[in-house]
Amino acid sequence: MQPWDGIISNVDMMSFRSGFRGIECSVEAGVKPALIIVDMTRAFVDSRYPTGWSKTGYPAVAANRKLLNVARKAAIPIYFTKGYAEPDYKPKPAQRGRWKTGKRPLVDPALPPGDVIVENLTPLPGEIVIDKQSKPSGFFGTPLASYLVYEGVDTVIVTGMTTSGCVRATVLDAFQYNFNVIIPHECCADRSQISHKVSLFDLHMKYADVVSVDIAIDYLMQVAGVISIADPV
Repeated sequence: MQPWDGIISNVDMMSFRSGFRGIECSVEAGVKPALIIVDMTRAFVDSRYPTGWSKTGYPAVAANRKLLNVARKAAIPIYFTKGYAEPDYKPKPAQRGRWKTGKRPLVDPALPPGDVIVENLTPLPGEIVIDKQSKPSGFFGTPLASYLVYEGVDTVIVTGMTTSGCVRATVLDAFQYNFNVIIPHECCADRSQISHKVSLFDLHMKYADVVSVDIAIDYLMQVAGVISIADPV
């Protein structure tokens, strides 16, 4: 199945007929991949937080864990993004920027800080966490591009939350830096399912290869010579 099934009309499909190759197309990618996991934090995954949505957030966590197991086995560079270095940091108005959400949403003070990567995806020592502050893209105002150049990366696998927001912005910047981009669609999530599906379709038509997590894993295994992915999810 394609993640945009039931949302994108046949008329719109046909309007992209010269570029449309389907969800199970061969991945166009290089031989030096890196994994970028965008904002898989409590605040976006868990519905107890104003910006979270557990119904799709936790399935995306499970899919990311499956992919992360293979990425670690393949020993490719792995990067995570979140907001600030301190998980309970209160950004100044200029740091927060001009988000349409207006005032900072109220969070239950009994909850643990939300700007923390969910426990099942906790970075290991040596895996870099990019503190991108309040901007959507993992590249904007950060050293991420320079890290990828240092590692000789030619392809980025981008996952995370939200599909229509920070994932999309990060994918677009990766494309503009001339990286091949792969998006495993089960590894992304959004509060709005229409926004999720339309964003994936649009990204697939223009900037990236949207594929299943299993295809992304097959690609990693091929470039890294990984034989087994029997690690528990």
